[in-house]
Amino acid sequence: MSEQAEKPFLYVVVCAAGVAAGVDELITAAQERGWEAGVFATPVAMDGFFDVAAVEARTGRVVRSAWRRPGDPRPFPAPDAVVVAPATFNTVNKWAAGLADTLAVATLCEACGLGVPVAVLPCVADALASHPAYRESLARLSAMGVRFGDPYAGQEQQGGTGPEFGWERALDLLGPR
Repeated sequence: MSEQAEKPFLYVVVCAAGVAAGVDELITAAQERGWEAGVFATPVAMDGFFDVAAVEARTGRVVRSAWRRPGDPRPFPAPDAVVVAPATFNTVNKWAAGLADTLAVATLCEACGLGVPVAVLPCVADALASHPAYRESLARLSAMGVRFGDPYAGQEQQGGTGPEFGWERALDLLGPR
């Protein structure tokens, strides 16, 4: 467990997908399970994909998207686990390739290097999920110990409703603490 926190600390990485608007469900479920949470978001996700102010109010911490300056203190304790939800095609591929061009992806690369448990709920359209680079990225990250939930494409079903994203699955993938 993190030395700086009484509760285990969960990093939540949010990517730019329509279902990101429901990330409050994940944070609430994590808090109910005894986690303290801090949120990282891709720069595009920060631009209206979820309610940043509501997430900050729920966690009591600023959502991070920009790099801190040298000498600035780390705003979050070290993670005990990381959840990426929703995880997009772009983020999964950059992460697997080690292209840490955003704080969110750099955080994921670092977590794997530290051996921190990482759970991922992909949100990728079927056409993109069939791309060979994506399949190779999933295989590479899985070989690194990253745990994946079932893919979610978000397509509507008959009757005009889509399947639920199932935020709590990410916490289940982490297993018991």
